Amino acid sequence: MSNRQPVKGRFISIEGTEGVGKSTNIAFVKKRIEAAGIELILTREPGGTALAEQIRELILSPREEQMAVDTELLLVFAARAQHINRVIAPALAKGIWVLSDRFTDATYAYQGYGRGIDLERISQLEDFVQQGLRPDLTILLDAPVAIGLARASARGELDRIEQEKHSFFEKVRAGYQQQMKKEPQRFAQVDASQNLRDVERQVAAILTSKLGL
Repeated sequence: MSNRQPVKGRFISIEGTEGVGKSTNIAFVKKRIEAAGIELILTREPGGTALAEQIRELILSPREEQMAVDTELLLVFAARAQHINRVIAPALAKGIWVLSDRFTDATYAYQGYGRGIDLERISQLEDFVQQGLRPDLTILLDAPVAIGLARASARGELDRIEQEKHSFFEKVRAGYQQQMKKEPQRFAQVDASQNLRDVERQVAAILTSKLGL
């Protein structure tokens, strides 16, 4: 990764806890960017490549053997290393925009604040794997945990992480707020508890103010 090419495209991540409407809003953002005539790839974390998607299965599939928190963290960054090398960095180098369903802020929120892993350890892995690569814009979809979990449960069967307790997601939500405080220029928050039309209005305003779309 030391030979990474200069970044030319824009990198946007969409973050939030369970049930905040990421998929719906990602589709809205994608449509808006492509309407401006900008070439875009849509991807997700963990995942984004065939190998990284296999790692995603390891992370999210419920299983009898309990996964150690360090194992979870290292798997997340293993998938991310593959994702950056094979998808994100090459696209940005070509001037293609990247829209990702989650990125490293999710790791700080879920594995750091949620699981209690020391944030400095996460930061060291971030530096090693990403070498300074961060999104240009992160849209944080925020809603009370109870609302998000109710929406997630209504979708169907829950994955291993979605099955965590309410208190875990309160920590994750608080973690996202802490991440936003650290980098307020990169983040833009949306009240995702509102109806879809109002949420889309908020997202559209962010895209206009931050990216001129």
